[in-house]
Amino acid sequence: MPNDYQGRPATAGTEAVRAARDFLFDHATDYDGAVEGFQWPQLDQFNFALEWFDVVAGQHPARAAVTIVDADLNAATTTYGELAARSDQVANWLTGLGVRRGDAMIVMLNNSIELWQILLGLLKVGAVAIPTSTLLTDVDLTFRVDRAEARFTIAPTALADRFTGLPADVTRIGVGDPTDGWVDFAASADAAADYQPDGPTPADDTCLLYFTSGTTARPKLVQHTQVSYPVGHLSTMWWLGVREGDVHLNISSPGWGKHAWSNFFSPFLAQATVFIFNYARFDAAALMRVMDTHQVTTFCAPPTVWRMLIQADLNQLSRPPRELVGAGEPLNPEVISQVRAAWGSTIRDGFGQTETTCWIGNSPGQLVKDGSMGRPMPGYTVVLLDPATGEPNPDEGEICLDLAKRPLALMGGYWHDPDYTAEAMRDGFYHSGDIAGRDADGYLTYVGRADDVFKASDYKISPFELESVLLEHPAVAEAAVVPSPHPVRAAVPKAYVLLTSGFEAGTDVARSIFAHAKANLSGFQLVRIIEFTNELPKTISGKIRRIDLRTAEAARVDNGSDDTDQFHWRDHK
Repeated sequence: MPNDYQGRPATAGTEAVRAARDFLFDHATDYDGAVEGFQWPQLDQFNFALEWFDVVAGQHPARAAVTIVDADLNAATTTYGELAARSDQVANWLTGLGVRRGDAMIVMLNNSIELWQILLGLLKVGAVAIPTSTLLTDVDLTFRVDRAEARFTIAPTALADRFTGLPADVTRIGVGDPTDGWVDFAASADAAADYQPDGPTPADDTCLLYFTSGTTARPKLVQHTQVSYPVGHLSTMWWLGVREGDVHLNISSPGWGKHAWSNFFSPFLAQATVFIFNYARFDAAALMRVMDTHQVTTFCAPPTVWRMLIQADLNQLSRPPRELVGAGEPLNPEVISQVRAAWGSTIRDGFGQTETTCWIGNSPGQLVKDGSMGRPMPGYTVVLLDPATGEPNPDEGEICLDLAKRPLALMGGYWHDPDYTAEAMRDGFYHSGDIAGRDADGYLTYVGRADDVFKASDYKISPFELESVLLEHPAVAEAAVVPSPHPVRAAVPKAYVLLTSGFEAGTDVARSIFAHAKANLSGFQLVRIIEFTNELPKTISGKIRRIDLRTAEAARVDNGSDDTDQFHWRDHK
């Protein structure tokens, strides 16, 4: 398609969002000024695809919107103009299939350009996208279709066998080879251009439904409105430090909220380029070569990727990105230190949930305190509440939002689940379920999930704090700390440890890890038991499911099971 896309005229909504965005640009490194002066746009109606993306595309039709590099290092770029015009076709085609405002579609795609085409197309129609991982089993998929009452699905036809259990009235759209019973997405290329919506889009209409990752319970279904994520990610954009013309690489799989954070809304709000590297298997050296070749300027990755990178030669990257960000789980200080030594820049941590955009972070240009996830983002009023009493605690407590100053970026609620919603929004606060401490300068440090923090001899133990120390040991690739029931202490810290290559489980490495923990932790925090493992239980999004380990350890102790596969501090002092 030609890069002479004419775009759509700006609306009052466009101008309101642009003013808020430009304010954040103007205060890119001015934390106090940004927090004091920022205000969320007041929007009664808004459609991100029509009133933002298409307007930007008309102004910069030839600018790269999405660049995808495959495993063979072949690159393909789609411009803003091309993607806007193509999504118009998709919107017309979807309408022809019977998709209407409010209809829900399971979007089960990899990082292929069709993902951005279908998401923008659904936005234009006013339909609801349910981004879903391609790793889901047929059972998980059937549960999601039923729970969300989805009438449509889209997926690679190579995954067709996972859809056989769905109701016959669910329309299956396929990307790839034509398949019996599936509608071929390629046919959308023949649809008419110049999509015209049937009316304005109310701001409080549902835009996205996300299943949470389920680290502690059955996944909940988070409802986002047409503004909570599309406009709410102004805070994420500011935290990432992504600016107009940047090339932004975020390593995240489709299907999870973080993908929408950094591979869709934030870079498009900034008028930047989304950059994707579809490697077959993670290779730190290959990743750094690709980043150099394509001049990636802003880079966001989860702790797992950062840990893999520091095991490689970081100096292979000759032009490190301007902005380095970690997300998904808190970063350990050792990782931050090694990257700073090699690249001269500091990884900036942040905090958010599927239910929100980024609401705590180390923003560009500010002092970064290693181990801290930063300070509240513009537009967010953060309160720490004592988990037991519900009273404010300025020093440590559950991370909550004051609903009297409700941020535009907070979810609409848990879809069709008033009890869950009421519990999360109880007593005038949104409750995150995460615990943090706050220092005299207002910096927040993650302690752990409220469900993960435990007591040993009446001392509170943060698994994350202990895991951070363990990960500084050269033999430890990953670690998860859980309570092991104890008849006197109530519980003692037990670490499940996955070793780095070159180390073998046994007495010597256990003794070395115990000695490292003793040298770097307070006495009450001392890891008392180590069990080596080849794999830690994780959600599909890669977060450790400590609840599985806690349950298994409690059952082992309760059953009096043999513990010869474990190493005890008492035996290896």
